[in-house]
Amino acid sequence: MLFRVLQRLSWTTESAFTTCCSPLIIRKLNNLATDTKLKRGVSNNVWSRASISHRLIGFNTKQLKTSPLRKKLEDQFIFNSGPYFSSSAKWKSHFVPSLFHKLTGVPYTQLQQYRSVWNIFRKTDFGNYDVLDNIREVSQAQPVPSHIACPVYFETGEPAEGPSGPELKAEWQVDSMKESCRLARLVMNTVAENIKSGMTTDDIDILVHNKIIEYGAYPSPLNYRGFPKSVCTSVNNVACHGIPDDRKLIDGDIISVDITVFYKGYHGDCCETFIIGDVDEAGQHLVDAARKCRDEAIAICGPGVPFAAIGHKVEQVARREKVTVVPCFIGHGIGTYFHGPPDIYHCYNNYPGTMEEGMTFTVEPIVAQGQEDVLILEDGWTAVMVDNGRAAQFEHTVLITESGHEILTAV
Repeated sequence: MLFRVLQRLSWTTESAFTTCCSPLIIRKLNNLATDTKLKRGVSNNVWSRASISHRLIGFNTKQLKTSPLRKKLEDQFIFNSGPYFSSSAKWKSHFVPSLFHKLTGVPYTQLQQYRSVWNIFRKTDFGNYDVLDNIREVSQAQPVPSHIACPVYFETGEPAEGPSGPELKAEWQVDSMKESCRLARLVMNTVAENIKSGMTTDDIDILVHNKIIEYGAYPSPLNYRGFPKSVCTSVNNVACHGIPDDRKLIDGDIISVDITVFYKGYHGDCCETFIIGDVDEAGQHLVDAARKCRDEAIAICGPGVPFAAIGHKVEQVARREKVTVVPCFIGHGIGTYFHGPPDIYHCYNNYPGTMEEGMTFTVEPIVAQGQEDVLILEDGWTAVMVDNGRAAQFEHTVLITESGHEILTAV
């Protein structure tokens, strides 16, 4: 999964990921960068509903207190993302003033509506579950045997540059994709058979790692841009990119397990959200809604369909199911590269281009119980919901065929 936000590396290095936003937003972000020395990269003029609060990935709450941005941003700016777009028509014609409502010269009449984030924490009740709000003990990464073929970032953490545009794969490339995706599904099935209350998320990491190695493949997340583990495990209010640690799963948890394998030179990617024990009705509904968002969005895929249609469908399903799309995380093209074009937005968008036979990409919407805003913890990866509501995610790798599509990571 790509996180279209500001870079998560050193403040003085160039952006590892690019932000997609309007020219007006770009100019204002660049003006802020003059004061903060926070460098940004901009890829194109695609608008998404993801806001500045999602782009301040380098900041945690402790840094914010001492940052030069504090006087300009204050607490409300970092945590609020502005109004939803109830339709594509509104989205196309609407600029989100809330993104800059705390900047000098940019009025925002609805500021009084917002409360501090801590008031939201105290007053919102999304059900009965354990809230994760801190970083726990993370063990060393599992070793990779020397005979395993590894991606280029295995040692450096830096992936090779992907294609400049969506790749149209030949039949032999599609066959390789199918092999890697079948393996990803096999590993996911192993997790489904073994996951239970009392396991730690580190136990899941070991299980996934060993299974992947057993089949002669490499766990794609390991050291990808420095990620320290072989799988992402995101529990309850963690939206995604959770790092496996020593926390035990307990009755009532929901957990998203995101598995990607690198096999014979190609990546295969999938994610499932599992219910642990007796989960309350609200949690079960959220998980079901997340699955519907993915499945109904994939159902419309085929040659000639705009990439943007996926986000429109996800939003429609989410609205029907009364859940919220978390817009700052997107799907991506996949192949010999872990992440590449096209970008697959799960919110209303106008990303250019249409699907063509031979393209492979992921569809992986995240939906939440409450607001869309996320905050990155001090580990630089774990994305938690600001209002402590739960989030759920499902993902498939999809191939566009002559007559429609094929789900490469299907059960």
